[in-house]
Amino acid sequence: MTTGKLAQPSRAPGVSQTDVVVESIRQMIVEGRLRPGDRLPVEKDLAAAFGVSRNPLREGVRALSMMGVLETRQGDGTYVTTLDPSMLLAPIGFVVDLQDGSGTHHLHAVRRVLETEAAALAARQIAPADLEAAAELLRHNESELTLAEPNHETVIENDIAFHRIIANAAANPVLTALINALGGRTMRDRLRRSISQPGADETAHREHLSILAALTAQDPDRARTRMAAHLFTVEDYLRDEAP
Repeated sequence: MTTGKLAQPSRAPGVSQTDVVVESIRQMIVEGRLRPGDRLPVEKDLAAAFGVSRNPLREGVRALSMMGVLETRQGDGTYVTTLDPSMLLAPIGFVVDLQDGSGTHHLHAVRRVLETEAAALAARQIAPADLEAAAELLRHNESELTLAEPNHETVIENDIAFHRIIANAAANPVLTALINALGGRTMRDRLRRSISQPGADETAHREHLSILAALTAQDPDRARTRMAAHLFTVEDYLRDEAP
C-alpha cells in the first residue's frame, strides 16, 4: 500500500458509518492507494482515518469480504484480494437465483447476448485441446441420449460444461465471469425443459454439434449465429412457459 496520511471522508446526511467504510475503501482502491495484495492499515488507524467507530469498520470490512474485495487472514490482518472478475462478479449469481420464474426469459436473453459474443471470440482462438474436450462432452451426451431413460441431469451438466469451455476460450475474464454468474438459474430452467419437453435434449445436442463445427472451422460469424439460434430455442420455450 502507498503511504501517506489518509484523508477523512466527508459524510452525506443519512449515510451510515458502515457505508462510509465501504465507500472509502472502494475509493482508495480506485485511486490506487490500495492495490491487489495490499494489507490494510491496522484497525485503530483505519477507524480514525474514516471517522468511524470500530464496529462499523468491521461491518464494512465484512461486507467487502463477502463481495470478494477483501480477505481477512487470521492473525495477519486484512488484505485486498486479487480483484479477479470471477470473484467480484460471483454475487450476481446469488441475485439471479432470487428472481422468480416470471422474469426467467429476460435472464436468458442476457445470457444469449453474452454467449453469442463469447462464441464468436472463441472461434478466433480456441485451442485444439478445448475443441477435443468439447467434442468429448458431446460424445458423452450422444451416448446418454441413446438410453431408454437418459439421465437429464447428466445431459445438462455436460451442456453447461460445453458452454463453459466456449466462455473460457473467449479469453475475456469479465465476459466469462458474467456468463458463469448466470449459470445457476439457467441450469434449473434448462433441466425443466429437458424433462418436460419431448425431444428437447436431442434438439440441443444437434445445435451443439453445429456450434462445435463452426468453432472447429474458426468461423466467428457462424459460431455467433448458431449459438444465437440455439439459445433462442431455450428462450422461446421459457417465454411460452412464463407464468
